[in-house]
Parts: sequence; structure tokens; C-alpha cells
Amino acid sequence: MDVIASPSTRKLALELGLDIEELAIRLGRKTISQDDLKQKKVLITEGVTSDALKYWDVDHTRWGKIKTEPLNKTASVALTNLMAANKIIPSVTHHDSGKIDRIEKLRKNLKNEDKKITQLAFHVLVLAKCLSSFPRFNSSLSTDFKHLILKDYINIGIAVDTPFGLVVPVIRNVNLLNLSEVSQKLVDFADRAQRKRLRPNELGGASMTISSLGGIGGESFTPIVNPPEVAILGISKMDIRPVWDGEKFIPSAEVPLDLTYDHRIINGAEAARFLKYYTTLLDRPEELVLDRVT
Repeated sequence: MDVIASPSTRKLALELGLDIEELAIRLGRKTISQDDLKQKKVLITEGVTSDALKYWDVDHTRWGKIKTEPLNKTASVALTNLMAANKIIPSVTHHDSGKIDRIEKLRKNLKNEDKKITQLAFHVLVLAKCLSSFPRFNSSLSTDFKHLILKDYINIGIAVDTPFGLVVPVIRNVNLLNLSEVSQKLVDFADRAQRKRLRPNELGGASMTISSLGGIGGESFTPIVNPPEVAILGISKMDIRPVWDGEKFIPSAEVPLDLTYDHRIINGAEAARFLKYYTTLLDRPEELVLDRVT
């Protein structure tokens, strides 16, 4: 098969140890680009063997018309990170739920004072408090897996869904911010993320990430840890549930919480205690944040 490829592409194939003719046959194409080589190399590097690639190397045109859409830079970075996380991190997800009746009442009172605070802002401050009390959750493994790096700062990453992929801007030094400041940063990040206006220094360096699907729906999910972090908190949509108070069922506003953690660093009991403390703080927001509203 005569493969059409530029000299630079052939040179790259040689450097990567890839058979350009074999790849062309598998893809059912005569033209091979450097992107084709890099994509295959990523899969091999992240632990997918060359033989396993046959499941992707399919001529889809055999069954009908298709169109291709190149992955943008954001999606390509996410692909590599997620594959690495899934391959390396032995992850476990702990599920729980927290009462947020008092948070919703507090939000309503603040709204009457012209202070519109999102529910997510409360979660950011609660998580910061938890990270302060559970320092192993605010850590990272060294690259040789022999040391635990404990961080004095508390930076919270916020996963933001955009038309061009998932991005995670980071609110830095959350423990030094008040509720209004956190809320303003969330609004600002969400707006600029949609317009690709986030700055490089606003990405990376998170202690832990929050992935919230509360505005969409769902009862639970299993978020993937964002390395080099050791845990991630998933938040699903608030729901009104009947709760037995000993005499009768009463309606309670509850939010599902999903804590995925790196089992090399955190065990199940620690994760359960972490979320238990988290739900305790959710149920008494005045003690934590009322004096931090400006």
C-alpha cells in the first residue's frame, strides 16, 4: 500500500516506533498525518497495547456515511489526563447525601438583602473547612510514590462544562475568602470559561476539585480523580425527600454527594468520616459562613 505522508510525519513515525503502513491499513486510509501518529502513541503510552487498538481501528464507512470531528486542545488534554487517572489510580467512590434546608433558607434571606449566593458557593467553603480538618485529602503523591506532599494552601478547582470541553479553573486560598467573594469568583469563572477567557495562572494547582451536576440532574455519579489530586467531590441535583423524625415523615431538602478518592492514600473509613463531617457542616451553615458574608 502506497501511503501518503510528509517526510516529517515519516520521521515522527520512526521516532515513535510506529509502522505507518500498518496504521494506514487499520484506519482504511491512504493519507496519514502526525495527529494520527500522536493519537495512537497516546493510547500505547497510557497502557493500551497495540493489539487492543484493533477495537478502535475500524472502517466505520462500511456501515454507512460518517463525518469526523477533530478533538480540540481542551478535549485532547482531558483525554490524556483521564486515561492516566483511570490506569494509575485505584479509585473508590463513597456516596452520601446532606441536608441543605438551612442553606436554602439562608440563601433566601440573603436574596432578600440583594445578595444572590449560589448553593455551590456554600459547598466550596464547606469543602475548604473539611480539607483543613482532613489534611490527607489536601495532598499529592510524589512522582516516585514514596512521599506524601501535604499542602498548606487550600485551592478548590471547579469543573466547568463548556461547548469546547471541560475546564477546571481554581479558586485559590479559599480559606481566606468570604461567601460573597467565593460566589463572585464562581460567576466570573463560569462566564469567562464559556468565552475561552480564562488565564493560564487560573488553571492547575487545586487541592481538590468539585464536579457539580446539580443544575442538570441525576441522583449520583462516579467522578474521576483529577491527578495529582487524591480526591474529587461530585454533587448531584437537590431533591426533596421524606425523612422520619421518630414520629412522622417530614420533607427535607437533600443533595447527593459522591466522593471519589485515591485508595492508595485514603481508606474507606477516612472517606466516610470526611463526608460525614461535610454533611454536618452543610446542616449548620450559619456557624461556618454567616459571619463571612459581606
